[in-house]
This record gives sequence, C-alpha cells and structure tokens, in this order.
Amino acid sequence: MEFSSVNKIQEFLWFIISKHGKPPPRPAMSVLLTNFIAAFLLPPLSFFVLGITGWLAYTFNYKRLGKTLALAAMILLWLASSPVVSNWLTSQLESSSPNKSDCQPQAIVVLGAGTYFNAPEYGGDTVTPYGLERLRLAAALHRKTGLPILISGGNPDHRLVPEAALMKPVLEADFSVPVKWTEVISNNTKENALYSRELLRKEGIENIHLITQAWHMPRSREAFTHAGFCVNAAPTGFSTKGETTPLSFLPQAQALFRTSVVIHEVVGILWYRLSR
Repeated sequence: MEFSSVNKIQEFLWFIISKHGKPPPRPAMSVLLTNFIAAFLLPPLSFFVLGITGWLAYTFNYKRLGKTLALAAMILLWLASSPVVSNWLTSQLESSSPNKSDCQPQAIVVLGAGTYFNAPEYGGDTVTPYGLERLRLAAALHRKTGLPILISGGNPDHRLVPEAALMKPVLEADFSVPVKWTEVISNNTKENALYSRELLRKEGIENIHLITQAWHMPRSREAFTHAGFCVNAAPTGFSTKGETTPLSFLPQAQALFRTSVVIHEVVGILWYRLSR
C-alpha cells in the first residue's frame, strides 16, 4: 500500500472528527478482530481455553487426554506467573535488539503508548506512564543532540484525540521541548513506521533515533528498518530485577502480565515476517 498523501489524509481525518465528533469507523472492526484473536493466543485466556478443552475431553471419556491438557494448563499458568520465568523472558526480549548502529541520526521518533482515559486529575484523556517514560527520554535526547522530534501515534482506541496529539503538549509544556512533526493516523507499530517514513522522506530524513519501551523495541526496530529507516534504537523502561528469592517462584499477577507482553511481542514479530 502506498502512503503518498499523508498530510492530506491527516487533514481529511481531522475534518471528519471535527464534523462528526468521533473518529472515522474504518479501522474499528479490524482492530477489534485483531485484539479478539490476540486474546486467545495470550495468557491467561489461552491457558483457560486449554484447561476447558481438557475438562471437555475428560467429560467425553478421553480421560488421559483430558488430564494431560488440564495439567499442562496449570503448569503453563504457574510458569507464566512466576517472576523468575517472566524476568528471564523479558530480559531475553529486551536484549535482542542492539542499541547502536552505523547511522548518524537526523531526527528523533517517539512512538505512542496508549491513552490514559478520563484522567480525573487532568480532566480528560492524557498520556500513559509508558508515554511519559518515552517523552522523558525524548526530551533528554533532544537536549543532548538538538535533533527535531516526530511523535507517531494514531487512534487505535477510537477516541477523539490521537495519541500523538496528546503527547505533543506534554512534551512541549512539561518538558519545554518542541515537537516538529506529529503523525496521527497510525493504528499499530507497522503503520507507525510507514506513515513516519512518508512524513520524514519529504524532509530528506532516513536515519533516526527510535524511542519506545525496551520490550517493544525489537518489533519496532524491525518495522522501521523494513520501512526504509536506518534505526538507532533508544529503548526505555527496562524491566530490571532484584535478587532471586523463594518468592520469585510463586505466581504473581505482575509476572503474568510481563509474560503476556513478551508473548504478544514475539507473536507480533512472527506475524510481521509472515505477512511481508
């Protein structure tokens, strides 16, 4: 797909938003279907499905199969919820993308990180903690290099204001750092890369610092490299860990979340490679 008229598309998008008071519905079903499929591939739902399948097999007299599936579901849930396992998986993912390259970056690209909906302390939608981590690093990198900043983040949750439009005033007002470009129509990491490429190509920019979470960097770097950028990775929010104790082997909700994130990223990388 060619993205040759990004500015016109953005203008048209905002015309629709201002006219109808809500984002255009085009990506809604696609995003919903993607998230629905992802839910079945990721823990904890995937483990519940495996356990229910085992129960059904046992009920229909496939007792050995049923017991095996149910036991597998319990073991997988325990492993995925154990900090010692989730920490190891996360560290492997975060270390799989080198930070440095032979590029001489010409700009800083910051990826959107979702929306903190209806924040009562701010009176409306604003950036997430992940978004703040990325903006903080962008500010530090800008002060160090003087490079211009592009924020890329559309509206996958179909709110009135895209992620990049929420992040821009935070970076400018709270960190006193200017934002030169905002890309507001992407709905996933692949589109972040494609639409950012179209915007920056007009400026003659091919080499970038790319800012996102450390666990998101391998997939992001691959998407942006495939789009034609030379990427210098600038990850943030590493999942550091403390001393391993007996408690590290006990199931914890936070560990299950981290494992789910890792699996999500690995599935995303495989999907990108298969869909090219």
